[in-house]
Amino acid sequence: MSLKNAFINELKMEAASTRKMLERVPMDKADWKPHEKSSSLGQLAKHVANTFGWISNVINIDEYDFAVHSRTTEAANSEELLKLFDDTVANALADLEKIGEEELDKNWVVKQGEVVYFTLPKKAGIRGWAFSHLIHHRGQLSVYLRMLDVPVPGMYGPTADEAFG
Repeated sequence: MSLKNAFINELKMEAASTRKMLERVPMDKADWKPHEKSSSLGQLAKHVANTFGWISNVINIDEYDFAVHSRTTEAANSEELLKLFDDTVANALADLEKIGEEELDKNWVVKQGEVVYFTLPKKAGIRGWAFSHLIHHRGQLSVYLRMLDVPVPGMYGPTADEAFG
């Protein structure tokens, strides 16, 4: 299996799990924070919903400059949150479908103005800035849900709230 097809299969699996989590986010509590230094529930949920957008950024923007590109997203309710997520996933899948394997070996640069943070192969950018990043923040979101007494869905196995499957 090609790396591109492996990414596509992983995206589909992780997207299904992530959508289950996002479906449970009580957006009427979007301002809630577990700690003053934490992101709010709404901010974190929007970030999770938008994280697979990094796949499209890596594929389509060879030099990602934080001074130029904006990452703000809006979602005022559950429907908007899920639409943001579904659109982001659809775009990421379309971009993965069109990329050639050799393109995954090309470098991706992340910078802010003249300051270059790092340069790495696009395949490493997809792995780290999309998949690993999403899994990290989805884990945070599961803790937020637990603290709000919202049943947490299983991702890779059962939770105290539900069997896996």
